[in-house]
Amino acid sequence: MKDMYKDKSSLAIGGGTLLGVGSAFFFLTINVMWFVGCIILGVGLGLLIAALIPSR
Repeated sequence: MKDMYKDKSSLAIGGGTLLGVGSAFFFLTINVMWFVGCIILGVGLGLLIAALIPSR
């Protein structure tokens, strides 16, 4: 069980995506393109965090 989450990059990408989707629902009433932009921004943020996490 200890080795299950050794690679935290997938958790960072998934967390960034969920953060993007969560914030995107606030902008869904304004414009659909803001919704898509927030999701893409969340994925990008997750990828950036995954790149900064040191791999062992």
